[in-house]
Amino acid sequence: MEKTQLNNGITVILNENKNTPRVAVTFYLCLQNSEKKAGENVILNRLFLQGTEKRSAEDIAIETEENAIELYSEMKADYLRFKGLCLNEDFDYMLELMEDIMLHSTLKDFDKEVIKLKGEIGAELDSPKTKANDTYYKTLFENHPYGNTYTKILEEIDSIKKEDVKADYDDILATSKKIISVAGDFDREKLMNVLEKHFGKMTQNNDFSSKIPNVTLEKDKLAIVEKDDAKQAQILEGWLCPTYSDKEYATLCVMNSILGSSGLSSRLFLELREKQGLAYTVRTVFEPKAKCGTFSIYIGTEPKNIKTAIDGFKVEIEKIKTIPVGEEELNNAKNNVIGKRGFYFETNALISSVTGMYEAQGLGCDYEEKFINSIKNVTSEDILKCAQKCFSAPKVLAVLAPEKFITPVKNQIL
Repeated sequence: MEKTQLNNGITVILNENKNTPRVAVTFYLCLQNSEKKAGENVILNRLFLQGTEKRSAEDIAIETEENAIELYSEMKADYLRFKGLCLNEDFDYMLELMEDIMLHSTLKDFDKEVIKLKGEIGAELDSPKTKANDTYYKTLFENHPYGNTYTKILEEIDSIKKEDVKADYDDILATSKKIISVAGDFDREKLMNVLEKHFGKMTQNNDFSSKIPNVTLEKDKLAIVEKDDAKQAQILEGWLCPTYSDKEYATLCVMNSILGSSGLSSRLFLELREKQGLAYTVRTVFEPKAKCGTFSIYIGTEPKNIKTAIDGFKVEIEKIKTIPVGEEELNNAKNNVIGKRGFYFETNALISSVTGMYEAQGLGCDYEEKFINSIKNVTSEDILKCAQKCFSAPKVLAVLAPEKFITPVKNQIL
């Protein structure tokens, strides 16, 4: 792996992987500013493939299909990411196509995409699980861009104009920190020349500093959604916690495995599903973002079990806060985390994405080895301290269920 730069200062990560037939590129644009209205970035992302000044949407579809090119974009709260994958000999051609889409999109069919998006969101929110997730994140990140969920988008989307989206993207191009990560079998000199040709005139923000606000949660919050046709109660409980750059990052990954992300062997699965039969699915999720991390517990259970399930959460949280994790369980969790990492580097597409993400988060593109060592060094004492810090902080509890099951326990579940 090598880290270098284009003449304009854009960081380039080169992951040479000999004797592989397809080369992958991931282009990160780290966002300095938040979207002004919920939904601007979602709409923008949907418009990239709708046509450029010289290619229609149909042209783009035909060219990618005929040349076996995979090309798409993803918009997150902290970054915009373009991904491309093609045969080695078509790399220059794919980059020309990517450049055209990134820099010359006409944002055509704005009105049609808005109508489609509203319909799709409405359909998604018919799902009780999606509705519960939406409520949870909107409550956890109230008045913050991370909380621009489906329902928040529906509230603001009709006030968004095409000119707003265009201004949003112009700002992203001008102020973002840009990183290009390439993985495959390539000639370094030719590759750099091709990247320079297509992206050498873009603006790199060498003084990048994110202006996305920090996240705070001052007190416990309860969010109730009464849905009388729900057959299953959806319950999410979560906390703000450290993220990528914090010393507890590796510890949180291990703790997540112990509590609920390692499937059949996790504590919540064994206690709430296997022993008590409360649910088919129960899990924990640790989600690091640029400004904070979140740690959440989810269960889908019969509505009559709402309080029992939440009490089960409390029991397992109290255990991990007060009882040291045994050596065998700790080692199993570490091995689970490390074992999953192997999948992150199986393909050139994954390699370019992961190493680019590390660089985008300020960890350095070579962070993987440091991360593995950090996991190996996590101790039982680290788990105790991290759990006490994380689970003593204010939390959000979101519950979706029929009203007749919520009312009797509303005052007992937070």
